Amino acid sequence: MSTEHAPSASELAALLSARLCHDLVSPVAALGAGLSVLDDENAADMRDQAIDLIRTAADQAHAKLEFVRLAFGAGGSRPGIIEMSEMHKLANAMFASAKPELVWKTKEGGLSKPAARVLLNLIWMAVDNVPRGGTVTIEANGDGQGARLRIVAAGPRARIDPAYIDALAGKAGEDGYDGRSIQPYYAGLIARENGGRVEARVEEERIEYVALIAPESSAVAA
Repeated sequence: MSTEHAPSASELAALLSARLCHDLVSPVAALGAGLSVLDDENAADMRDQAIDLIRTAADQAHAKLEFVRLAFGAGGSRPGIIEMSEMHKLANAMFASAKPELVWKTKEGGLSKPAARVLLNLIWMAVDNVPRGGTVTIEANGDGQGARLRIVAAGPRARIDPAYIDALAGKAGEDGYDGRSIQPYYAGLIARENGGRVEARVEEERIEYVALIAPESSAVAA
């Protein structure tokens, strides 16, 4: 059973932070492991491997932080319109080691910050939907204000927790939100605050997300 429930601002921040920390644990632990090898005088023969491990982990941590900086936040000093090429760069770096392949079917141009944040969060969710590999196909049409987004995750044993579908619509499960279900809630919240919506459609080995972001004038009117 799901219920309408909006987490407080502090709850939202805490849960989004938990989601980020969960994904940073692996590269940060790898950094620590690599440094431990370098500190071990008896492991001189593993120095090159340790340096490679540190370099890879640092690249992964940097990619995740750059991605989340826009996906979860305002993107710092970024302009109001995020170029599609920038989102390609962020997502390709973030999921360079992920099993599914990102397939971009987008045109040049850009999206408003709200649309860009929805897009990046849905890509992240779609990658998680196909842990055994497959494709995540990304389509985005926008004029810098309104936007229509379509992301399709396809692969063997593609899956999504039904609670996440409810969370997209702002409905919490009996136990509320956690560090994972807060992400679909957040994606749906951004869309709703901008006069739009996000929906998930589930078929056999295929999950499709469709998101609409209204033009600024329509969102204000809504």
